[in-house]
Amino acid sequence: MSFNWINTTVGEYSPFIYGKAIRKVDQLSEGTPVYGSNGVYTFSEEPLSEQHAVIIGRKGSVGKVHLSTKPCWISDTAFYTTKDTIEEAYFVYYLLSSLGLEDMNTDAAVPGLNRNNAHRLEIKIPSTVEERVALVEPLIKLDKKIELNRQTNQTLEEIAQAIFKSWFVDFEPTRAKIIAQDMGADTATQELAAQATICGALTLEQLADIEQNLTTTLQEAIHTKLSHNSPTPINAEQLATTAALFPNALVESELGEIPQGWDCVRLDQYIELAYGKALKKADRVEGPYPVYGSGGITGSHKDFLVPGPSIIIGRKGTVGSIYWEDQSFYPIDTTFYVVVKNGCTLSFAYYLLQTLGLDGMNSDAAVPGLNRNNVYRLEVPCYPIEIIERFTKLINSISSKIAACKTENLYLTELRDTLLPKLLSGDLQVNDGSHIA
Repeated sequence: MSFNWINTTVGEYSPFIYGKAIRKVDQLSEGTPVYGSNGVYTFSEEPLSEQHAVIIGRKGSVGKVHLSTKPCWISDTAFYTTKDTIEEAYFVYYLLSSLGLEDMNTDAAVPGLNRNNAHRLEIKIPSTVEERVALVEPLIKLDKKIELNRQTNQTLEEIAQAIFKSWFVDFEPTRAKIIAQDMGADTATQELAAQATICGALTLEQLADIEQNLTTTLQEAIHTKLSHNSPTPINAEQLATTAALFPNALVESELGEIPQGWDCVRLDQYIELAYGKALKKADRVEGPYPVYGSGGITGSHKDFLVPGPSIIIGRKGTVGSIYWEDQSFYPIDTTFYVVVKNGCTLSFAYYLLQTLGLDGMNSDAAVPGLNRNNVYRLEVPCYPIEIIERFTKLINSISSKIAACKTENLYLTELRDTLLPKLLSGDLQVNDGSHIA
């Protein structure tokens, strides 16, 4: 498919519109996404743009480009631009992403993008909307697959967190046995009640509402659940052995009610927090290993300090932030990394740490900091090793799917970024089926 290319400017083709400040009182925890220069940071009741929009960082993350496929609000730290169709909005998104807007900072004190300078940029584009859409159709397909993988991983991560909460925070398998016990059920039926909770066949509320034929109802619910495809595969034998690991009674403790026999121990029975190591920017040499600060990945380095996988925790700055890293990495001195012991696994520690509120344990008012001795003193139940191992095995099956999606997204992103400049320059042709020729 050949295109008729025309010369124009950014201002003529897709002029930037100033975003509008949103008051703190109008910011919500959910609703219409609000974009700043670095992406979504809060939500509002009403949109500023009633349709999809391309957002461009004006202050802060200068020139960073985002695409919202639905109505959104754009704050005053960003510009935005719109088109009649989402497909052409994708074209604008790819076009602006290729122009190097991030290098157009005009204010040394506060990074800023001058709209007039951006508008004067000369560009070459296909002459019709149909041609512009056809040109970027392969890129749109790649981005949609990347987003689908991201959503899949988010769902899988939520499932993993829900399993941990059910087993080790709410103790639902034990509570299910107690409910069945209070209904007069024998030991075998109590086990079925726990199995139904573990596999997600019934909630505790649904279990408590069963008025007759308890054993048969539980068996049918479990069979139905196991017969359907699930992102957390578990067979009947695994389900039975897992349920058997939970006691059928709760006892009072300093933590509140916990399963009988689990007792209370300090967190340092399970983990150690090792200090990261300072790495000056002048000493960094770009390489294959990610460098972690308390705010996440800050770059890469030729050498690693910790073999992966492991867990990184923010010590200074973004206190209590928690990251999982599969590969070897370099944690700098604003972080801790986790070393497990006494039968604890990294997978178990990762989800346990997320329940302890580390982000609220700032011990230094002047410079936010996390004191590891305070973390060590936190009390948790003494989890049986067998249940930790069973949880880890189940979670590892989820983690392998997450890792596969991440690996595919790395490949798809690299492919998209390679194709983008070649398509927009006309070096690659697209045939009528939106395939690259």
